[in-house]
Amino acid sequence: MGEHLPAIDRFPAVSLRAAASLLGEGGMGARVCGDEGTEVHGMAIDSREVSPGNLFVCKGAAFCPAFLADAVRHGAAAYLCEDDERAEELSAQAPGVPCIVVYQGKVRRAMALVAPLIYMHPEHDLTIVGITGTKGKSTVVYMLRSILRAAGVTPSILGSIETDDGVCAFESHNTTPEAPDLWLHLRNTVDAGRDVMLMEVSSQGLKYGRVLGVPFEIACFLNIGRDHISPIEHPTFEDYFQSKLRIFEQCETAVVNLDTERVEEVLAAASASAKRLVTLHTDHAPAVSAEGSAASARGCNADFCATEIETVDGGIAFTVEARGAAGTMRTTRHDIVLGMTGFFNVDNALAACAIARLMGFDYDAIARGLAHVRVPGRMELVSSGDGHVLAIVDYAHNELSFDALFSSVKRQYPDRRVIAVFGAPGDKAQERRSTLPRVAGAYADLLIYTEEDPAHEAVEDICAELAANTPAGVAYKIIPDREEAVAHALHAALADERPSAVLLLAKGDETRQHRGDSYPEVKSDLSLAREILRG
Repeated sequence: MGEHLPAIDRFPAVSLRAAASLLGEGGMGARVCGDEGTEVHGMAIDSREVSPGNLFVCKGAAFCPAFLADAVRHGAAAYLCEDDERAEELSAQAPGVPCIVVYQGKVRRAMALVAPLIYMHPEHDLTIVGITGTKGKSTVVYMLRSILRAAGVTPSILGSIETDDGVCAFESHNTTPEAPDLWLHLRNTVDAGRDVMLMEVSSQGLKYGRVLGVPFEIACFLNIGRDHISPIEHPTFEDYFQSKLRIFEQCETAVVNLDTERVEEVLAAASASAKRLVTLHTDHAPAVSAEGSAASARGCNADFCATEIETVDGGIAFTVEARGAAGTMRTTRHDIVLGMTGFFNVDNALAACAIARLMGFDYDAIARGLAHVRVPGRMELVSSGDGHVLAIVDYAHNELSFDALFSSVKRQYPDRRVIAVFGAPGDKAQERRSTLPRVAGAYADLLIYTEEDPAHEAVEDICAELAANTPAGVAYKIIPDREEAVAHALHAALADERPSAVLLLAKGDETRQHRGDSYPEVKSDLSLAREILRG
């Protein structure tokens, strides 16, 4: 599909003059230093991934001028940077190489405006669906992909688990990639003959303009809870929340879960920007506040409702009640069996169902897709031969997802001892180090703290913070090596006379750990559980 072709052979030439003119039309000050007629093919923000003819973007607090020299060695034809002072500094690394200079620290916005031009505006040939929320984004994307596949359609996906654009497929590091990479994935989707892109949209992606200019046919807001609050992410919860709401500024149809916190503000933001508003309600959602109670009452009038929820072998059954076109009454009822456990996944399935219907897919495809869905590392169950030990592998990693998961496990497996293995990431989301032990400690019999993408921090230090925030009387252990921690938990459960549920959390089916600036390969929690419990 062209994945091995260099950019100069895949993409038509764009002159620096044309790119600078576009930036001017976008209200940005920009000028070309050097030959305005220089032509570029494709873009890159990582010097190690530059192809001949690329426009290289010099961005980021950690950017080093040597990166530009490396990019030129790999064939960069020109570069994009900000401010005259920076341009003068960088010119020594790339003598004679032309550049576009933008002003007022807006290089992020500049690359987001130029990327669609360089990649031939693939958005015109695509239906793009964006999913945001504190939890559930990946699950909804995979549910939608399963539904579309059941209908004979192969979509591309972008998210925290996997990137698959029809040209390349790999395990993701970021939920929402930077703009040049994002637009390349959209271009690849079109070139692969696909016409649908399903995207997770992160708060960072919205705040920093990674998705600037992306037209979402449908944007879904699942929920909001405290997360990603740190000096390098969002300084406050309000900043995080307002960043999430920006998705509505770029959508045609807004889908809103009425059971979310801050629902009045979510509805106001959606109504102010979207041409159409569609609402969801699940009848098991707890009313956690006065506003939540009002939302539950309002849920009776939602466009899509999930009712009559019950566990069945290997999953959950529920009924979708959908309002008629006039919006005055429930006109249809559809029985669904979801091939995943976890009561909270009904919320995700309802969102996928509503989006699929808005895209024109029928309930037969929806039912088949949801019955056979698998989300890597989400509510993956591995049982010992005798059923004495049940390992639950899940990506739950923040306060909202922890509370949903643990409460669901206690509801489904009330007689099992609960052991939880988890950690907290380094360099970011520091609040999790206090909230996760508190939530887990309210449900679990034993907590085991271990590695979870420590980045530039010591695993032992992160675990010590988790331990310091463990509620009094809750048993815990610190085992920094994650493979050892998982093995210890499972062997302890096998040796215990009581049946156990062992929750392996936050990493899912991931096969890499973020350590320092690298991502070394490791055994996934899922593979370890299968190895130990099934032999």
